[in-house]
Amino acid sequence: MRESGHAEVRDLVARGELLTAYDRAAELLEHHDDDPTLRYLAALALARAGAPNQAGAELAKLDEGGASFEGLPRLEEDVAALRARLVKDTALALTGEDRRRSAAEASGLYEAVYREHGSYFACINAATMARVADETERAEVLAREARELVAAPRADDAEEDDAYWRAATRAEAALLLGERQAAAQAMADAIAASDGNPALRATTRRQLQLVCRETGLDPALVEGLPVPSVLHFTGHRFTGRDEDEDALRAAIDDKLDETGARIAFGALAYGADILVAEQVLARGDSLHVVLPCPADQFVEWSVAPGGENWIERFDTCIAEATSVWCDPSYAPAEDAVVYAFGSRLAMGHTVIAADALTSVAFQLALWDGENGESEAGTGSDVRAWQETGRVTEVIPCRHPDTAAAAKPGGGAPPMELRAMVFADFRGFSKLDERQVVAFYESVMAAMADSIDHSGDEVLFRNSWGDGLYLVYQTARGAALGSLALQEAFRSLDLPALGLPPDMGLRIGVHAGPVFAAPDPIRREPSYFGTHVTRTARIEPRTPPGEVYMTASSAALLALDPVPGMTPEYVGHFATAKEFGVFPMYVLTRR
Repeated sequence: MRESGHAEVRDLVARGELLTAYDRAAELLEHHDDDPTLRYLAALALARAGAPNQAGAELAKLDEGGASFEGLPRLEEDVAALRARLVKDTALALTGEDRRRSAAEASGLYEAVYREHGSYFACINAATMARVADETERAEVLAREARELVAAPRADDAEEDDAYWRAATRAEAALLLGERQAAAQAMADAIAASDGNPALRATTRRQLQLVCRETGLDPALVEGLPVPSVLHFTGHRFTGRDEDEDALRAAIDDKLDETGARIAFGALAYGADILVAEQVLARGDSLHVVLPCPADQFVEWSVAPGGENWIERFDTCIAEATSVWCDPSYAPAEDAVVYAFGSRLAMGHTVIAADALTSVAFQLALWDGENGESEAGTGSDVRAWQETGRVTEVIPCRHPDTAAAAKPGGGAPPMELRAMVFADFRGFSKLDERQVVAFYESVMAAMADSIDHSGDEVLFRNSWGDGLYLVYQTARGAALGSLALQEAFRSLDLPALGLPPDMGLRIGVHAGPVFAAPDPIRREPSYFGTHVTRTARIEPRTPPGEVYMTASSAALLALDPVPGMTPEYVGHFATAKEFGVFPMYVLTRR
């Protein structure tokens, strides 16, 4: 059973489904906490997904559990190499002398693995990090040694991907030595050996791009090592009577071939959405379904109006999808903001997946070319995507006059897509009267000044005791504002203020459709709804000193990113008061 679990997680990692791989590994670890292979695979998935801190936390659990590698020499080597990789990731996020010092440390760790195990993989990484550390001569010596190791296989080098890694190592060594023609030939050999494995190619592309930057070579050299693109799909609703489905299927296949897309994100409304999803699945590719509400509600409003046949097709796509993400809130399904939210989530996850693969994210739209004025719909999706500077591939598709489902009444207030922040301070409840005064005069004053610096991004602010509730226009504004609050708090000299030095600020961030209406008690504008409640349930479980954000806010941030600000995936997270378990990220500034 454990071996099949290992194979399942390895397969997800190989396909580039890194967050899904981590979640599956974490699920298996709940029953096999002492399995060092699963723990390593969980850490590997996080590292490749760009979450080095969380990958390090997984490896630390190996140490805490006293993991034994007896009889597992290759796993012991892989774990040691991954530890070196995490130091490498830290080095590459630094500049100047700090970068060189940390790169030298990473190179030393890799070389130690190489000397102990005879690994060409560790040797070539030691060479590249030596080059980053400006140790050019040592880098060239190690590159030549790596090339010699590749030419002399070890007895246990019978892995499935060994031929690929040998070719990739030859390419990296050639680049470090300035041998462009040899590098090109080695990359061609790697392509032939990769069997279409996107994760292998993504890892190598990232490494070879680094070498090109460090050696001054043209990064275009690496483009010869392709990875699949990732698509967000959208389109008009139609029934079988409105469009020639066979012609559309052929056009979709042509676009998928032309763009090299193998991973797709989108919803499953009747018509274009389901048609694209079916073609993705028919090709054996990965489908990730993203719905703005629970599936039964989505079917009622976005599938059933097309007819019973579309419900059956929806169910088949759901059953065969690689992952299905349904927002658990029950917002009014007829509200355009709900659908806009769902589309933005799918777009953001498309960008996150493409970034992890060093790939390209694009949009496939079955569209009539009309923009319209609505906040939701195909025209709105195309506008939102193109505002990120990315490409939309269009397949012409009519927008037939399909009968709209009846909308319930109730007179609910309007909804807006906003980002919410809840924060409080560990240790506040233990302060005495004198300290409470110092807290309000210093800490809360500093928080107020920090919030003021966010300007018009802050639409609403409130506090009670040590608690803060803020509403921002965008996820970008909430991310910037949250890290600014943490930095303002860290700048305070708590002991000098008479406050406990172990006080800590914890912040939870979420984004979603919320109602905008006057508060009947305070008689001022306010925001409320299940998404506000969810944000409040994140903050109590957030470690002091950190900013935790939901996958929803991380996806919206991916569409409008802040340079140097990185959400790191931490897996599924149980919120306070049993409000639910959600995928979560920790926000850091690099």
